[in-house]
Amino acid sequence: MRDTAVVINREYHAGRQYNARPRRRSRRLVFIMSGKKKKSTPDNSIARNKKARFEYHVEEHFEAGIALEGWEVKSLREGRINFGESYVLLKDGEAYLFGATIQPLPSASTHKRTDPLRTRKLLLHRRELATLIGAVERKGYSLVPLSMYWKRGRVKVEIALAKGKKQHDKRSTQRDRDWQRTQARILKSR
Repeated sequence: MRDTAVVINREYHAGRQYNARPRRRSRRLVFIMSGKKKKSTPDNSIARNKKARFEYHVEEHFEAGIALEGWEVKSLREGRINFGESYVLLKDGEAYLFGATIQPLPSASTHKRTDPLRTRKLLLHRRELATLIGAVERKGYSLVPLSMYWKRGRVKVEIALAKGKKQHDKRSTQRDRDWQRTQARILKSR
């Protein structure tokens, strides 16, 4: 990549630090800046449902918003959620998240009654809901929440259409995972 030179007046920018190396030329500072920018990708994940990937064949993913109360958002920022036993249910043309436990913070307000096992409404487009209803009712799929994460300051839930695995499918998945682990160990020891 080609380096680009940025000329900055020394008097104006004397006290500031830059992510570049300075080169002096008379009364001006010239900063050589590389074309690459540092990417800081923070982990936006709140919770993942690892059990769902083990017990289901995941086929199609959907992103849904979720209707939360204020104390729930504060608890999610602290990571106080149990997502393992949750599931999605379609009722009256709407999707709801059942079984997700959000523990309230100890500093939660006393005048507001907190219910950790409250059913929470998932926010989806009408077309997505029609697709989900058709797949669940006609084709026998299950709706499983896979992960919960932040996106532009809002909480999103990744749900998936999935079919349940049989016992032998789970065993083969475990066998494949063990074999991959063994291969990695052998290659690492070389």
